[in-house]
Amino acid sequence: MHFVAIVGTNAKLSYNRILLRFIKDHFSDKATVDICEIKDIPMFNENVPKNDPEAVQKIAAKIESSDGVIIGCPEHNHSVPSPLKSVIEWLSYRVHPLNDKPVMIVGASYHPQGSSRAQLHLRQILDTPGVNAKVLPGNEFLLGNVKEAFDDNGVIKDQQTIKFLEDCFNEFLNFVEIHQNASATKKGTQHENGGVRWDKAYDVLVLGFGAAGATAARFAADKGAKVLLVDAAPEGHEGGNTRYAGQVVLTGYDYDKMLAYFKQLFGPIEIDEKVLSTYVDGIVHMREYFQNYLGVEHPVSYNKTHRDPDYQAFANGLSPEYPEFEGADTVDLTTVHDGYFDAALWKNLRKQVTDRSNQVDVWFASPAKHLVQDPITKAVLGAQIQRGDSLVNIRARNGVVLATGGFENNQQYIQNFIGVPKLKVIGTLYNKGDGIQMAQEAGAALWHMKSYEGYGFNTSFTFENSEEERGKFILDPWPELSQGSIFVAADDGSRYLREDEQGRHGHAYEHGSWHNPTVYEHPHLVFDEAQCNKIKSRKLPYPKFFEITVKAENLDELATKIHADPLVLEKTLKDFNEAARTGTDAAFGRSAESMKPLTTTGPFYATPLATAMLNTQGGAQRNERAEVVSATGTSIPHLYSAGEFGGINANQYNGGGNLAECLIFGKIAGENAALPKADIAKATFEDDEKTATADFAIASDLQPSSTEIKLEKNQYLGRSNAGIGGELLVRVTIDEQQKLRDVEILKQSESGDVSAEALKRIPQEMVTRNTYEVDAVSGASATSRALKAAVKDALSQIKTENQK
Repeated sequence: MHFVAIVGTNAKLSYNRILLRFIKDHFSDKATVDICEIKDIPMFNENVPKNDPEAVQKIAAKIESSDGVIIGCPEHNHSVPSPLKSVIEWLSYRVHPLNDKPVMIVGASYHPQGSSRAQLHLRQILDTPGVNAKVLPGNEFLLGNVKEAFDDNGVIKDQQTIKFLEDCFNEFLNFVEIHQNASATKKGTQHENGGVRWDKAYDVLVLGFGAAGATAARFAADKGAKVLLVDAAPEGHEGGNTRYAGQVVLTGYDYDKMLAYFKQLFGPIEIDEKVLSTYVDGIVHMREYFQNYLGVEHPVSYNKTHRDPDYQAFANGLSPEYPEFEGADTVDLTTVHDGYFDAALWKNLRKQVTDRSNQVDVWFASPAKHLVQDPITKAVLGAQIQRGDSLVNIRARNGVVLATGGFENNQQYIQNFIGVPKLKVIGTLYNKGDGIQMAQEAGAALWHMKSYEGYGFNTSFTFENSEEERGKFILDPWPELSQGSIFVAADDGSRYLREDEQGRHGHAYEHGSWHNPTVYEHPHLVFDEAQCNKIKSRKLPYPKFFEITVKAENLDELATKIHADPLVLEKTLKDFNEAARTGTDAAFGRSAESMKPLTTTGPFYATPLATAMLNTQGGAQRNERAEVVSATGTSIPHLYSAGEFGGINANQYNGGGNLAECLIFGKIAGENAALPKADIAKATFEDDEKTATADFAIASDLQPSSTEIKLEKNQYLGRSNAGIGGELLVRVTIDEQQKLRDVEILKQSESGDVSAEALKRIPQEMVTRNTYEVDAVSGASATSRALKAAVKDALSQIKTENQK
């Protein structure tokens, strides 16, 4: 928090100034304190024309932008010093920065009673109309006999006095926090009588439209609730990480075995037994979930479909991911069909919402900013949403569900919570940790903040390309990056991991368990000419590989280009070559057959890498009822959570666990949030039926389109749902010889950075080759498939017409 501390005197030697300086230093870990002098502020004069003196304007601006004010008040003639009284006159004449501002009063005096009488008068002044400050009640800090109170460094000598000051300051911090929660967080949100002005009211408000949010919204609707579902992403980019995931859901068949398996995954990390039991129970009933709630009559078992040791699917090793653990034989994965990375599960979940559009309103590009709490009961009453250029207050009569995902795109949170310099996101670009701030404002406890999952080649890598906001998710086998005369160098040029290790969701084996490898700022693949030629001879899963690769004629030049230490890089090359020649990598255990010595004469190559991140797990702690838990261990009334925001998974992770959690706790959160509540302090907030604004233009974004697409002669519409963004619509034009003349994409919600090349190139190739059977674009197979299916659908109508 940020406080302004006002020295209430003009005296050159002031013990109140010394006291405020002590407060600033002693509590620097809890708040920043800006000490303001008043010696340059003239005595109050209401005849000053037009503008207040500049010194008054400056201190008013500082107070206005602060969270609270601390006043060091001396006592002169049993009352407030005239300069301080004059300053308050200025601050309640033309400007009113103290209005509704939390204030703490402290005072130092030569006499034993401190400044008790002056403080009493100051409280009365601050409470007068025109000032209207919110003064901390009680907690009077009166420092008497001040000539003996401080040492030569301005530190209070008596430890009991310091302890009492700490108690008072902590009470002020709590007072400010309560005041902020009670003031509806922004200007313009309250009526004159103190109640919140609600712009619209719903039974349930769900924040986040991914798997967890979609699930919570549909189950709340099925309980009869009217629901608003909001998402920070624009339409076509909603879905969170589910949109980009493999679409596999962790499944089990034996409760006891699955419970044992998970306890080994958690290892030394403690987890609430009831929460874990709820999670495991949902996992062992996942196939029934698919049948009963997702309309999938025959859910696909990964084990039954792909337990062929020669099958080269991406999911080899995921079921189970830890086969050495007790209970691993019950682990399976479930999908809605035999396919991966095609958004099939996401499209099913999204359809569950759109099928209930009479009960669920949806807002896109509408991030939640703050929760609104009852200051007495702490019940969450609604939230403040950014809707276009407006901040609107949405009432949630029965509950709010936080399903905002993780903080993968918040660099500050990554550094503060995970403790690494940077990570390259390979999922959604819209998870920025909004839910964490809101949860903290509501007093929530946080858990699993350091845990995150990765995926990539050589355990957990993607490529560092400054032109790409989202890292490339490499799924295709690429052995040339870990087999041969090639290794990974850290920032200084040294090796730090086993390049040929098959990671487990970005975790590498280390002394008995699996951990996220150390993250460096600019690691590189380092290889020689022979390896370069080998890479060139194969298909490139990442077409821009050689665009970002640097070449050097010698090792010193390479070290300079990749900002490594030349001596360290030289030693790394020497040590690696020795390990390759002897067949023993004593440092990291890389297999002998995977190593080949690099040339010592050059040229050398280096390709920039980044540690890839799928998702974070940290967020608000929840209990088995999906209620958000406060820092004191009790549930926060009417606040629920689901999904990767505060995910249960920590330490070691099995693929499909996050999606399972989204479905399991999304259902619990939605159903419990829909239950009618009767414990709100009605005296504090106006009834929502009276305050909701009827004419506010905040209808659902899920509106059926009435626009008709015009078709000329020889034009046909084609549709496909094979992509990752829902329906893709094309208009195909043919000539009189039935040759393709044009393919227009009329509607698509594919991910722009992933699919842009396919959306541009494939229609052109179809027209050039006069067929929809063209090669897919690498990295955009789902979009390529959807385009081909849509054009095929359009062309099939030509045959139908000819048969008439």
